[in-house]
Amino acid sequence: MSAKGYSPESNDAGHWAAPVAAAPVEAAVAVPGSKSLTNRELVLASLADGPSTLHAPLHSDDSRRMIEALRGLGVSVDPVEGTSAFGDDLRVTPPAHIPGGGTVDCGQAGTVMRFVTPAAGFATGDVTITAHESALHRPMGEMIRALREVGVDIDDGGSWSLPFTVRGRGHVRGGEVTIDASASSQFVSGLLLSAARFDVGMQLIHRGERLPSVPHIDMTVESLAHRGVHVERPAPGQWIVPPGPIRAKDVAIEPDLSNASPFLAAALVTGGQVSVLGWPGTSTQPGAQLPELLAAFGARCVRRHGALTVTAGDRIHGVDLDLSAVGELTPTLVGLAALADAPSTFTGIGHIRGHETDRIAALVSNLRAIGGEAEELPDGIRVIPRTMHGGLWRAHHDHRLATTGALLGLRVADVHVDDIGTTAKTMPEFPELWRRMLAGEDAAG
Repeated sequence: MSAKGYSPESNDAGHWAAPVAAAPVEAAVAVPGSKSLTNRELVLASLADGPSTLHAPLHSDDSRRMIEALRGLGVSVDPVEGTSAFGDDLRVTPPAHIPGGGTVDCGQAGTVMRFVTPAAGFATGDVTITAHESALHRPMGEMIRALREVGVDIDDGGSWSLPFTVRGRGHVRGGEVTIDASASSQFVSGLLLSAARFDVGMQLIHRGERLPSVPHIDMTVESLAHRGVHVERPAPGQWIVPPGPIRAKDVAIEPDLSNASPFLAAALVTGGQVSVLGWPGTSTQPGAQLPELLAAFGARCVRRHGALTVTAGDRIHGVDLDLSAVGELTPTLVGLAALADAPSTFTGIGHIRGHETDRIAALVSNLRAIGGEAEELPDGIRVIPRTMHGGLWRAHHDHRLATTGALLGLRVADVHVDDIGTTAKTMPEFPELWRRMLAGEDAAG
């Protein structure tokens, strides 16, 4: 099948012309490894009691930042030949001790700033943590406060934000700590990943109005269990991590199910059918909830022979959904809602205001810019379907906003994404995979 309006090149303004689907999409797609799993396993392998190999990891801007950060802490991360079409496997060898004196540049990666900072407490000297200027606003105050409670010396100049310096002493005391993780579940995951290496382990208690993205915390707990660290959960919002070794393990990384969301949603937008290969039978990734979520919009979702196949219904239904557990899927689902047969309301996602950008405000402004209608809610967004027209879709340095522009462009002619390159954060291959999907090319070809 062909795609009207597709150009593999940006125009003179540097904008990417989103291709319009000339016919219903019929495609099978393979997506790269999970960013969330890759970065968790990189950290755990770096703190383990021996070398580990990560099979089919993600190779992207975020994972590159994590690898550079860990190398700055003395970890050896070496490519080895693997079987993935998306790049080499990685052999991770922990150092005998973590030296000080380095700087960790987190770029725009929230997982790097929240996961590496606790590990930097094991350094034998100072480690400076910074980020791209567009990410310095991302919440870090609760992480700083919690780490101070467990004995980490952090000099932030009173800002409670990046950049700051971790004054490592070679060990972290640990103990009981409370945290308000309402702004990001990564605060919890970051502490859990390092806690087994604390002198006395850790008892972590969340006290806040909500706990977003619980599947990501479940992912962290499961990854720890695979490496011999069994996290107790005496009550909701509480975790106890005993002190002890983190075992070296070879780990296969699942495909990134959230990054699969725009491809699966393309089936609904074009009235077609899309399969994503390598879909796991069970997974702690938030994207594992996509079959139920897309079914609410009217799709038929079937997992068979290791692939998830999504087939469009006769129309896209309006929905009312609480996305507190799967906030990262919001941009894709909002894109579907803009093309639905009735208004949709999404709640439980106030925390996504603190991602790469304020995702709620950015989605509203982008939809309005191309003739759509949406309004911000205190904890969500309401989308009212309208006939839309071409225009500029701003990515705001946010990979998921960029892919939503591509999704809407399948139905709305002359949508131009100002920075499709921001998809390299988690999926550098996105423009080419999108082209191949529209062309109906074999994912294995």
